[in-house]
Amino acid sequence: MVTPRRDSGADRPQLTGARVLVVEARYYDDIADELLAGATAAIEAAGAEAVVVTVPGALEIPQTVAILLEAAARARKPYDAVVALGCVIRGETGHYDIVAGESARALMDLSVMLRLPLGNGILTVETEAQAQARARVAEMNKGGGAAEAALSVLALRRAEEAGRQDRTIGFTPRRLEAQ
Repeated sequence: MVTPRRDSGADRPQLTGARVLVVEARYYDDIADELLAGATAAIEAAGAEAVVVTVPGALEIPQTVAILLEAAARARKPYDAVVALGCVIRGETGHYDIVAGESARALMDLSVMLRLPLGNGILTVETEAQAQARARVAEMNKGGGAAEAALSVLALRRAEEAGRQDRTIGFTPRRLEAQ
């Protein structure tokens, strides 16, 4: 079984001066609060600046990211990374599949097309209890994890641009011994 490495954060790079756009969907306020708390704590711990923008739901996140990235570039204040936060809970109709799949697809398209470090913290769950457990900073902290993913890719990009060959930046999986 592969699990994410848990660490103290001591080996994480400092990204002082980095601007991170955080777009959060507040469809479920209590879940959004936890996701945002985890994400902003991770961004601040890296020495970066979080710029938070709120949208109604997960489907509004990708186009908001695209609009704000373009506006920031025009203003010569580009964002270095993006974190998307939200929650989609399965209901009785197929709408869940559309929202979950299309928001993830559009974010991945933006990330690859723009070579943009992007952490996808949009939870896709069956129940509110699953969402709460994943969002809570004291439990699974998926908001913090999404921010750390974006920051890790940003650190890798900066290392490559500086000519360093450090490919161990961020989190690496570790294998657990079979029991």
